[in-house]
Amino acid sequence: MVDEFTERYRDLLTGCYDCVDRIVLNAYFPMGHNPGGFRVWWRQWHDDGDESLDNAHLMRLAGRFARRVRAWAEANAVPVIACKADERKHRIAEDYLREHPVGVGVFLVLVARAPATVWKVTRTSSGVIRNLDKTRQFVNHYSFHIMDPAFGHITIKMSGHPPFPAQVILNGHEYVACQAQAAGIGFTKEGNCFTRISDPERLAQVADTLSQPGTVGRLSQVIDRWIYTACLCFGLDLEEQRRGGFGYGYSVYQVEYSRNLIFASGAVMERAFDTVVDRTRARLDVPTLRTLFGVGHRPHRPAGADLSPRQAVVIERPKWNLTLFKVHFGLLTLKGYTKGEHVLRFEAIVHNTRTLRVGRVLEKFPAIVGRLAGMVDRFTTMLDCVDVAFLPDGILEQLPTPSQIGATRVGGVDVNKARTRAVLSAVLALAVAPEGFTVADLAGKVQALTGQTGYTVRQAGYDLRKLRGKHLVDKPGRTRRYHVPEQAARTIAALITLREHVIAPILAGVRRPGPGGAPKTHTRIDRDYEHLRDGMRTLLHDLALETAA
Repeated sequence: MVDEFTERYRDLLTGCYDCVDRIVLNAYFPMGHNPGGFRVWWRQWHDDGDESLDNAHLMRLAGRFARRVRAWAEANAVPVIACKADERKHRIAEDYLREHPVGVGVFLVLVARAPATVWKVTRTSSGVIRNLDKTRQFVNHYSFHIMDPAFGHITIKMSGHPPFPAQVILNGHEYVACQAQAAGIGFTKEGNCFTRISDPERLAQVADTLSQPGTVGRLSQVIDRWIYTACLCFGLDLEEQRRGGFGYGYSVYQVEYSRNLIFASGAVMERAFDTVVDRTRARLDVPTLRTLFGVGHRPHRPAGADLSPRQAVVIERPKWNLTLFKVHFGLLTLKGYTKGEHVLRFEAIVHNTRTLRVGRVLEKFPAIVGRLAGMVDRFTTMLDCVDVAFLPDGILEQLPTPSQIGATRVGGVDVNKARTRAVLSAVLALAVAPEGFTVADLAGKVQALTGQTGYTVRQAGYDLRKLRGKHLVDKPGRTRRYHVPEQAARTIAALITLREHVIAPILAGVRRPGPGGAPKTHTRIDRDYEHLRDGMRTLLHDLALETAA
């Protein structure tokens, strides 16, 4: 199913494809995360004895892990780099790949401190284990950067302390590039993006395989191929793994899903997307809007800080003409940005899959990807609806009249009231929310737009009932979340634009002629306003209407 945004610009495209981007999986040893399981595993490993289970032996395991990594790396000419907290580790790996040819296997190890599980053992004076305490401490993590023949560049970040928890980072574009190359599909790849494709349909079919149930098996196989023999072996050799019955389980932590539109002309893409951003950022009224012009790198920010507050839009334009449109909703992020010369990309990112409530085990990966694909569909469609507004015939006469919801009679919608306009603006800003919005979300958004804390949840519920009566919002089934239908989003955008950007400024300009000097920035819309004001003055004069304040 093609979204309305893609359909609108189809004639300008040479191809499009959907692809799973960054995938982050947690690898965990199920028995190692509760005291009883950890002790059972230790006894299996040590011939049914736990006399050696103490803090000293646990620390020695971490030290042995570090020594083995450095000894192996020195013997195989693999660099081991200690990283600081504020360094971007993936940039170090990208720079290394750009400057050095690498083969299959581990080609780089990065060391950095991060929080991980560390067990503390307390024994009685007689030597009996009294307590196993599971703590979180900052310890060294070893990021093994691996070149895989099927998935390309993958990263396994592992703690040196038992039970050796790990995080596996893969990229869907790397997998698609490997498979496309094997299938003889020609392409040009710039970073994490295909900018030119000889056969877009075949490449789209390859990319779609990552959304199918078979991906679960492929992901499990590629991780098993490396995690035991290239990473865990420094903490437990293969015989120790077998004797203790050590085996990882995998859960999905973060996923990115993208829709990539490849334009025939980069200039046309820039104009089209800039126009969309200029219109939608005003209608999706958000707390923070920031534009960076003419910079060659992203602004410095502390570790963990984001470019903008939650539920904000960021417009960014470095010197290579990257335009970024980003909207946050809790642990979900929706982005639209230009990539390279010809690619316009829309992304849905879940920063913690727990927020989707579909399960996190690896077997749920297709369901998670399906949810993200639906979010991209809704995001692009809502952007198109907010961008291209439409007023149905007779809507201005129908809105103020009462309507019926079941057996309940509700009032009409009067766009001449400031509260109604604020509610419509808030509903439009929340229209792109992936999971819909609640009454409390609407109340908070209205308060943020108006700066008045007197607007209550009860008032928001009443206003939503009036909008439901006019089919401007939906509340499916027994859910407590509201959604804005596509046609309703176009209608709301048209009402707001007509009232705030046509009638109000024109009448204000007719009453108060502007100063004599021309403005520094004079856009096409500014010229349109001038022509309309001149025409309105003539019309009002002919109709004998006084416009003086």
